[in-house]
Amino acid sequence: MLSGAELAFDARTVPFARRLSEFGDRIAIIQEGGDELSYRELADRVTAYAARLGTGRRLVLLAGGNRLDTLVAYLAALAAGHPVLLVPGSALESLAAAYDPDVVIGDDGEPIERRAGSAHTLHPDLALLLGTSGSTGAPKLVRLSHENLQSNATAIARYLDIRPSDRAATTLPTHYCYGLSVVNSHLARGAGLILTDRSVAEPGFWELFRTARGTSFAGVPYTFDLLDRAGFGTMRLPHLRYVTQAGGRLAPERVAHYAALGRRHGWDLFVMYGQTEATARMAYLPPSLVAEHPQAIGVPIPGGAFRLAPVPSLDGDAGELVYSGPNVMLGYAERPADLALGRTIDELRTGDLARRRPDGLYEIVGRRGGFVKILGLRVDPAAVDAALAGDGLAAVCAASPTADTLVVALHAPPARKGPLLSLFTYKGSLPNLRGSERGVHPDRVRRLVARRTGLPPHAVRVHVLDELPRLPSGKPDRAAVGALPPPPTATPTDLRQLYAQVLHRDDVTEDSSFVGLGGDSLSYVEMSVKLERVLGHLPDGWHALPITELRPGRRRRSLDTSVALRAVAIVLVVGTHATLFNVSGGAHLLLGVAGFNFARFHLTGAARLDRLRHIWGGIARIAVPSLAWIAFAYLALGAYGPANLVFLHSVFGPRTGGDGWHFWFVEALVQILVVATVLLAVLDRWERRFPFGFPLAVLAAGLVVRYDLLAAYAPDHLPSAVRNCWLFALGWAAAKGTTRWHRLAVTAAALATVPGYFDDPAREAVVVAGLVALIWLPSVPGAAVVNRMAGVLAGASLYIYLVHWQVYPRLDHHNALLAVLASLAAGIAFAALTRVIRTTLPKIKASFM
Repeated sequence: MLSGAELAFDARTVPFARRLSEFGDRIAIIQEGGDELSYRELADRVTAYAARLGTGRRLVLLAGGNRLDTLVAYLAALAAGHPVLLVPGSALESLAAAYDPDVVIGDDGEPIERRAGSAHTLHPDLALLLGTSGSTGAPKLVRLSHENLQSNATAIARYLDIRPSDRAATTLPTHYCYGLSVVNSHLARGAGLILTDRSVAEPGFWELFRTARGTSFAGVPYTFDLLDRAGFGTMRLPHLRYVTQAGGRLAPERVAHYAALGRRHGWDLFVMYGQTEATARMAYLPPSLVAEHPQAIGVPIPGGAFRLAPVPSLDGDAGELVYSGPNVMLGYAERPADLALGRTIDELRTGDLARRRPDGLYEIVGRRGGFVKILGLRVDPAAVDAALAGDGLAAVCAASPTADTLVVALHAPPARKGPLLSLFTYKGSLPNLRGSERGVHPDRVRRLVARRTGLPPHAVRVHVLDELPRLPSGKPDRAAVGALPPPPTATPTDLRQLYAQVLHRDDVTEDSSFVGLGGDSLSYVEMSVKLERVLGHLPDGWHALPITELRPGRRRRSLDTSVALRAVAIVLVVGTHATLFNVSGGAHLLLGVAGFNFARFHLTGAARLDRLRHIWGGIARIAVPSLAWIAFAYLALGAYGPANLVFLHSVFGPRTGGDGWHFWFVEALVQILVVATVLLAVLDRWERRFPFGFPLAVLAAGLVVRYDLLAAYAPDHLPSAVRNCWLFALGWAAAKGTTRWHRLAVTAAALATVPGYFDDPAREAVVVAGLVALIWLPSVPGAAVVNRMAGVLAGASLYIYLVHWQVYPRLDHHNALLAVLASLAAGIAFAALTRVIRTTLPKIKASFM
């Protein structure tokens, strides 16, 4: 039991939130990049933020997230006694409308004061409001007191033996009670938090975890699926002390597997049981018992107790599990007036059926109510039925037998339409779905259900049926619904696998897009060709569309214009150098295409740091293979010089003569991308505000050099990146031209600036023709064989450019055509080798971790 000293605190504030400074210079927060914050520094920030919130108690609505500003706002509100309504960012608007908060703090961490005082009567014990698992965005909330938060944090810290030297990673969101309990319990003990929103499926998460000397992390059942895919079992994590699991039942065999894995690697597995209504945790299974009793939830946490309430329909010693302890909520809130209520319950009826074993361990044997847990979230299928019925949709929902999917059986609605029915009416062509004569679109229903339940879209499966399954009594047959098999052919699933294969991602869902998953110009070529083969056509703007919007069609095959131009341009480069023909301009056209793809794939709506990370990754995918090949040529063949190795030949190399100029294109592209990245790091806000005007400004700056307006240097003496950056800017502007007038303006700029640049009309015509096609034609007619060939050439264009300098000179005096074909084949082989290395290295790296 907890001692009286541990429970003696001011009921109007949460002690761990206001006593942060007591831990002095201990490290409280570790962030990406190695940034650290001591408890003293964290306390100073919390105090300053609390001053902004004021002293009069007000209801604070806070968008939860694993960010420092969010954490500071949360702690400041608790320390100053303001009740916090902690929600996911997606539910901010709906709960603001339902509860009329006095202060709203969004994703940016800035408080928006809606009134000076409070519109509510707030009970003095009220500290926190959380949605019950699965009720994200719903008005029904759990009312938690200061005592609830402190007592649960203290109890968890006690049975986990959290030490000041511990550092836990935030693998779960803070608006979820389990994720929040990790934060609270570590702050209560003066331990460290590794603050990140990365998934455990990302290599970057584990790099941060090792660098920060992480000692623990928490996971729901789905987390452990991701751990399997990430190769967790072979990782070297020298500081890991324990792993915790809660948020739903993990299969006993999986529990036993991870317990054995922990024994081999020197860490413990804690299996835990809880609900939001109990401020997170009610029971835990000591690691020493996990291997022998993987099906048990364990014993009550310190300070808590269980009893089994009789259930008439049950035989034997099982009953409904009832919990009591200082962490039991005050009660529920369903409307603003409920915020004035004090304690309305003394013990928590969990709704779970359990039994107490002779050894004192508790074990869950079933559910009394209709709630089910899917991926750690509690979902009420009947409530989902009712919500869909309000929209004019007749449905019956149930969990799948594996409890990882919510199955929705949907019947085409009657003629009378609900308020949102038109949202689900699809006016395009659809596969012939049984029962879909009235136009109900299952994909859109799935997304609506996902938003309302908080489940990821891939965990919701919709079937449109002629008749909904019913029991003889007329009640819904949920067992039959849950047993509905997945459709035999699921194109979105096939496409998810395709995206995962091409982009090497484990987190692809049906709502993912190519751009959202970090696709770039190199992977775009492979993806577009394979996707066109599956769909039969490429929808305009497919790279920005969610997978659910990509459907097979019978349209004429087409080829993305940028892919076609890359294929043609590289053939022109190699053929001209090998004297098979003389059609120059391919490399300069590729610079324009590079600018076009830079804008398409990197300048998305992602956060600034995410965009910059993505751009640096794209630069690495160009620079690393280029450096590898140039180093090989330098060391093995004696070609080139040290300046080529650092992409600075045009700066430090000789102005004339030699072969160092061979890689001017790669050098210019890398330098332009680095400068563009720095520019965006400083002027990100302006680029977002003026997406078309920004590249025009870059173009104008480049034209100063193009026309030598300053007469400072002879243009030929300037680095190639400086001389040619205006072509990159033209492609950038072409991608951001969203209107007809925009496209006309970019076309006019190309027609005005390219002629006269080379003093070679034929070369200039090639560049102009390619840029005009890029501006006006999203795709060009294609054929299966042509598309495959173009895709291979375009995808390998960088590698062909690199290797052809060492291939064609050895053959062109014999046969120019043979020299060209050999150069193309060598580049394609180098590209394939690079892909194999990129795919294999992470697996090799993981095996040594």
